[in-house]
Amino acid sequence: MTTAAAEDGSKPAPRKKKKYVRAVGPKLRKLLYFIFILFALLFANSGYLGLITFLEWFTGKTYQDFYYQYMFLGHLFLGFILILPVIIFGVIHLWNSKDRRNRRAVRIGYALFVISLLLLITGILLVRIAGFDLRQPLARQTVYWLHVASPLLLVWLYWLHRLAGPQIKWKIGMRFAGVAGAAIALLVIMQLQDPREWNSIGPESGVKYFEPSLARTSTGDFIPADSLMNDEYCLKCHADIHKDWSDSVHRFSSFNNPPYFASVSETREVSLKRDGNVQASRWCAGCHDPVPFFSGAFDDPEFDMLDHKTAKAGITCTVCHAITHVNSVRGNADYTIEEPLHYPFASSDNPILQWVNNQLVKAKPTFHKKTFMKPFHKTAEFCSTCHKVHLPEALNKYKEFLRGQNHYDPYLFSGVSGHGARSFYYPPKAVDNCSKCHMPLVKSDDFGAQMFDDATELSVHNHLFPSANTGIAWLREREDIIKAHQDYLKDTMRVDIFGIREGGEIDGKLVAPLRPQVPELVPGEKYLLETVIRTLKLGHLFTQGTVDSNEVWLDVTVTSGDRVIGRSGAMNPDKANEVDPWSHFVNVFMLDKDGNRIDRRNPQNIFTPLYNHQIPPGAGQTVHYGITIPEDIDSPVTVELKLQYRKFDSQYMDFVAKQNERFGTIIRGHEPGKDYINEMPVTTLAVDSVTFPVKGIEQMVTNEDRDIPVWQRWNDYGIGLLLKGKAELRQAEEAFSEVEELGRYDGPMNLARVFNTEGRLDDAVDALKRADKFGDTEGFPRWTYAWLSGSIQSQQGYLDNAEQSLRSVLEDSNEEMRERGFDFSLDIEVINLLGRTLFDLGNVRDRQGREDESRAYFDKAIVRFKKTLEIDPENVTAHHNLQLLYEKIGDREKAAEHRRLHLRYKPDDNAKGRAVRLARQKYPAANHAAEDVVIYSLQREEALKETDESKAIETKTEASDVN
Repeated sequence: MTTAAAEDGSKPAPRKKKKYVRAVGPKLRKLLYFIFILFALLFANSGYLGLITFLEWFTGKTYQDFYYQYMFLGHLFLGFILILPVIIFGVIHLWNSKDRRNRRAVRIGYALFVISLLLLITGILLVRIAGFDLRQPLARQTVYWLHVASPLLLVWLYWLHRLAGPQIKWKIGMRFAGVAGAAIALLVIMQLQDPREWNSIGPESGVKYFEPSLARTSTGDFIPADSLMNDEYCLKCHADIHKDWSDSVHRFSSFNNPPYFASVSETREVSLKRDGNVQASRWCAGCHDPVPFFSGAFDDPEFDMLDHKTAKAGITCTVCHAITHVNSVRGNADYTIEEPLHYPFASSDNPILQWVNNQLVKAKPTFHKKTFMKPFHKTAEFCSTCHKVHLPEALNKYKEFLRGQNHYDPYLFSGVSGHGARSFYYPPKAVDNCSKCHMPLVKSDDFGAQMFDDATELSVHNHLFPSANTGIAWLREREDIIKAHQDYLKDTMRVDIFGIREGGEIDGKLVAPLRPQVPELVPGEKYLLETVIRTLKLGHLFTQGTVDSNEVWLDVTVTSGDRVIGRSGAMNPDKANEVDPWSHFVNVFMLDKDGNRIDRRNPQNIFTPLYNHQIPPGAGQTVHYGITIPEDIDSPVTVELKLQYRKFDSQYMDFVAKQNERFGTIIRGHEPGKDYINEMPVTTLAVDSVTFPVKGIEQMVTNEDRDIPVWQRWNDYGIGLLLKGKAELRQAEEAFSEVEELGRYDGPMNLARVFNTEGRLDDAVDALKRADKFGDTEGFPRWTYAWLSGSIQSQQGYLDNAEQSLRSVLEDSNEEMRERGFDFSLDIEVINLLGRTLFDLGNVRDRQGREDESRAYFDKAIVRFKKTLEIDPENVTAHHNLQLLYEKIGDREKAAEHRRLHLRYKPDDNAKGRAVRLARQKYPAANHAAEDVVIYSLQREEALKETDESKAIETKTEASDVN
């Protein structure tokens, strides 16, 4: 055709222009508009969700609520609807456009589709469905930020992609963005008006429902029982935690705990008879029975303690995790609890809605975490709410305040916490909360599992709360749980047969330390065995908790060949496996006002202790045993020393069995109508033994050396003597002098403690000068040195120097202390001593007529004592000194207030005289144990008679050895 046209001279026909065909046809465009609408809604929804998330991060407050959760549910709903349309549109559009000439637009289209798929896939992964659980925190965080970044990348790519096509209709988009932005702003502003208040004390109006417990609810009203009893709900995502908790003593804290049931049922009976109601027993319920307590059922005198639906709830998952505030560190359940806000459909019986709820929690767990895991849950102060108690007048009808069990204060002011400047020993690094010991990490693939510090695998904290309560596990016939607690107790204690004194008296010649060399014993001679109990891996007093019914004792057996020549601590099978009452017990012998022992865990009767044998953390207790070597022995003498532990003593368990029988429950090991035989497991916490040669007996004796540094054995022995009071300070001086001879700073430092206690201040100063020579030694406790210096300087009248020394304890901080987590600014004994020193300085200036300086010192002293009350609101010393200070400066109102509080918290030393006198008459063994100097006889006739019977017990049920 072209050739012909050329030949006839005509022009060639113009080429027909190809018609432009849109890549998105009419039908596909409808799908695209649908996608645009979904994206627009998601844009507005995401703007709201994202802004709330940002504001929570920026302000530290929580704004998520039920409406927010529905908005998030809408986000998931829109996202799932979007999946299929995007895939269909993307596949068709890519197929239609694959051969188009604008290759740049095609390539951008490919990228746009890939990013769209990335957005959808990351969204699906974050919802954690179809087996994609994303339990690794790093993986989840990575996917989350990819999901956040994908929409921004999509907008940019879409803009590039559309540059090759029809013009973008910006006006429509801007109008929508403006409307959506305004709506988002309005919603967020409304949301900001009501942040979740989790760290505030509950209203005063609710106190009347819960006192004498100090617990409160966030509204002042009761909380429905069902909202506190949804442990099965927690099980879905936290199976490992739930499994451990199911066997914990927290789980069995209430009427499902036979010993507690026995005691609290008696308290309720006494209260009802005495007061006409059971409200006094609320004191127990705030910690032991939170579900019936906060739901209001507990107050009913006819409350069915066995079959009511709340009676066996114990401390549920929700109870602990719904606490929103620690009101103070006074204990007695001084916390605020709320009815927790759940995600939509949490209580639905519909399985589909339950599935939706579960996916909401998994997809957006932040609010769930904030609701049920506050920062204070990781603190010792949280534990103090129930592991520190005082007995109020409403319970005992005697006094407003009597101190009961107290784990918190001894821990806080110990070397273990890094806050006690006066300890004998310090760990390499402070243990800054209770959970470090009692909630060790365990491997888990629960949804809450994390890679904690120094962990090599996903872990959770053990909610068995391993400690020492083997008794409840035994009653439940759970040998595995008994073993778990016994394993935990390994290496927590140590015993040492340290030395032997000639003549059988504490002032006899001491041969120590025993091993590898030991002296030759002489038949017919009297000796005093010097033994030491030492706390090792404990951050609180040993023993603690149910200290009046815990049974911890030293079991001593002295043999020559097969012959038992000395015995203490045997169990008597003829007396229900009772431990010989003449044994040394590590406990508190508590009395009522008539001198009767508190033997039923009956708090309403607690009055005063006859003795207190608890051992501080990182300290020792020295125990003396007297023995005469028989003339007719024919073999070397072997002494075996064991520290034994049984959760409850026989007298208490007899009460438990019979009280439960009254209500129709028969506990393990009990035969109805008979006295209870206590067969609870006995755990050997520590053991030591030594064999002595005997004069005239030709038999080789060898003893392995102890694996304890010699200086430390002397030091532990001296500490035990020092803590006895003033009765054995000469022996303590002897021990610490040996420590100094061995080149340890502990020697002169502890000698200064001895001399300070005796009032030998010049000797104390000399000892501190010698201790200071060790100042550059690694581990030298400069803070303890400064405390002792300040104490002695204050007594000598060098008040300015004392102030400087005490300030250094509270204020100094160096790199080593920070690395070890030490902060002694919380040591209230040092704070009070500084406050008293400032008070004295003020008095001195007052006598000198320097009124301005005097008032300045008084004001400084007031600040110090107020600081003490911030740490311990019940501190007697601080209240007394504040009373005196306010009187001094003429503030009568404040002086009267602190006088009132001082009288409230001050022990009633005058009232206890009668109770102690009566107890000494009733309990000769306890009377003996309460003496200033106690020597336990190893050759009481009754004890030796019981030896054969106790052997039968040991054969039948061997004590579990945790060493």
